[in-house]
Amino acid sequence: MVILVKFINKTPKPLFKKEHSNFIIFKPYGYLSQFKSNDSKQQSKRFLGELHNFPEGTMSIGRLDEKSEGLLLLTTDGKMSDYINSQKVDKEYYALVDGMLTDEAIRTLKHGVEIGFDGKKYTTKPCNVFKLNNEPDLPIRSKKIRDARHGPTSWVSITLNEGKFRQVRKMTSSVGFPTLRLVRVRVGAITLNTMKPGDIIEVETFNL
Repeated sequence: MVILVKFINKTPKPLFKKEHSNFIIFKPYGYLSQFKSNDSKQQSKRFLGELHNFPEGTMSIGRLDEKSEGLLLLTTDGKMSDYINSQKVDKEYYALVDGMLTDEAIRTLKHGVEIGFDGKKYTTKPCNVFKLNNEPDLPIRSKKIRDARHGPTSWVSITLNEGKFRQVRKMTSSVGFPTLRLVRVRVGAITLNTMKPGDIIEVETFNL
């Protein structure tokens, strides 16, 4: 007795479907933390979509303003985004400020300062602040920063677990030291490490 078996050539399906996509990127200076805009005034701006063909539904976790640089996490997972945006995860920034930052200014920043937010006054939460003794090893910014002929500058580390609009810039200005360059260097346990502007690393999950 002969049994005929008909084989159907099908591409095997993966046993496990990848549920979400996650990316670690170094946002360059001059880019908006979004993928496109319907605002006609922003059509000349640069967007994250120019850096990579990200999957549909990818969102930035928090934002860096156009003139800020550094670590930005992207995900298709809304719950992950909400968690990282919460006060449970620290974000560390290096700010180059105009002038030699004083001990008094650092103490004031640590305890909280009053800034404007949504047309109202807001007092920032206590945070970790310290002056950097040496210039951090960061890539040269694409747009030149004013040189020493215009006066001294200094670097400061500010670690927050909140993120109001342009908060770090408003904080340093409130104590008399405007920010000239702002780079986010850490989110939780994730750091820039040796990344360069425009670099993108896809990961299974964020090890925070």
